[in-house]
Amino acid sequence: MMEVDTLIHAAWVAPVEPAGTLLERHSVAIRDGRIEALLPTGAVPGRFSARTEVLLDRHLVIPGLVNLHGHAAMALLRGIADDLPLMTWLREHVWPAEARHVGDEFVHDGSLLAAAEMLRGGITCFNDMYFFPEATARAALKAGIRASLGMIAVEFPSAYAADATGYLHKGLATRDAYRGEELLSFCLAPHAPYTVADETLSRIATLAEEIDAPIHTHVHETAEEIAQGIAQHGVRPLERLRRLGLVGPRLIAVHAVHLEEPEIELLAREGASIAHCPSSNLKLASGIAPVAACLAKGVNVGLGTDGAASNNRLDILGEMRTAALLAKGASGDARAVGAHEALRMATLDGARALGLESRIGSIVPGKSADLAAVELSSPETLPCFDPVSDLVYAAGREHVTHVWVAGEARLVERRLAGLDEDEIRAKAAWWRQRIRNPS
Repeated sequence: MMEVDTLIHAAWVAPVEPAGTLLERHSVAIRDGRIEALLPTGAVPGRFSARTEVLLDRHLVIPGLVNLHGHAAMALLRGIADDLPLMTWLREHVWPAEARHVGDEFVHDGSLLAAAEMLRGGITCFNDMYFFPEATARAALKAGIRASLGMIAVEFPSAYAADATGYLHKGLATRDAYRGEELLSFCLAPHAPYTVADETLSRIATLAEEIDAPIHTHVHETAEEIAQGIAQHGVRPLERLRRLGLVGPRLIAVHAVHLEEPEIELLAREGASIAHCPSSNLKLASGIAPVAACLAKGVNVGLGTDGAASNNRLDILGEMRTAALLAKGASGDARAVGAHEALRMATLDGARALGLESRIGSIVPGKSADLAAVELSSPETLPCFDPVSDLVYAAGREHVTHVWVAGEARLVERRLAGLDEDEIRAKAAWWRQRIRNPS
């Protein structure tokens, strides 16, 4: 008999691989942070013993959710300027607030607040793009959440760096400093075609190959952005990225709302991914991404929340439902983005975009034990005919009860493990006062 660290006995398990699978009365064995086995609960006695056993007889266990795009520290700017179009929101509110307040402490505290929110909603991995990634790294490690950290690049100066070269230099230094941290990986993160020059983008394309890193960038978020790109460069932004060598399997095209059919075919042909952020796109009136068409062509599509300043929730369970409903409504096909497909977008497809699909995103022996448990016994989820359908269309993040990252319990009976929630609340209140009264 093998001794493992943890045995999770669940009413249902949706492993994501093989596609469409739902297992009833199954258990997950965890050893040294990895999934040792997934087997019928009745087969556990005599095969495994464990130091910790968790009985989840009213729950669906899923892979930990992957938030493919966000700006974690902007949790401190939640609600600062709502109901405005993107460029007004950025130029008149967000960028001025960032200029006044963003620094190492702001990013650490905001990222920790975001990590707490994400863990409580079943998110075990987030892909971030923001200034001072070293501060986000410290916050992620403190929370015990997996993070892919963006080595951001823009042309304008900030408190973090003076120019694009400085941004990349500091990002690479952070990557070197945290090399070997199992929970951390890194992306190159040019902010967007409209904020990054050709020379920088070309350098990033070369650098991505040298260090084997994804390229995480906003693209085709608004019609205004595209019109501006054509006026300045003579081509649409995605075509400009293609000419500069950025469109390929490493590319994570964030938003990708305004795509023409040849552009969808380009993304599919080149093996690029899309980070679909439906709630942010709706709230900023950016438009509705052609997700059903992208999936039909074979484009890999993961789900992101964007930052809390433009969403205002870091809630991938909510994004699953919104993405499924939008795809159906926009395409006129009720079969578009079914429940199992929505779950895969929120887990394995996000992991694939980050180059982490061999480590996370599905409940498969050998992968990291990044897991979430969702209770499906409350009145709003009953009667439960199909647990995965319930997960996508009926449940919410308030139904998440347990979360594990690399086998470590990070949420237990809806309480964060290893984080002081009172301290996080107090920090948020302190920053609210400082931001409201900057003098």
